[in-house]
Amino acid sequence: MIVLMATLHKKEMAKAIGHGLLEKRLIACYNLSPVESAYWWKGEILEESESLLIMKTTQEHFEAIKDYLKKNSDYEVPELIALEPSEVNESYRLWVEEETST
Repeated sequence: MIVLMATLHKKEMAKAIGHGLLEKRLIACYNLSPVESAYWWKGEILEESESLLIMKTTQEHFEAIKDYLKKNSDYEVPELIALEPSEVNESYRLWVEEETST
């Protein structure tokens, strides 16, 4: 099991991407949270409100999710960070695996 994080410009876009990934069974679930971000972009520090999409899936779906995000995000350089938890509730891990199996 892995946890993926991506920020997106708008809540509506984050929800659409989350639902699209759910429908394709590439993720078992997602969480959405508003965040305030600051970052370097093309020589400037920018600050803006974004939506943080947190997704639970398996390693085997990472590349497909990365491709989906590239096609459906309006960012020139979409963020996708994978975290592998050191510990996970076993029943939750099995649920994630079951829901993302094809």
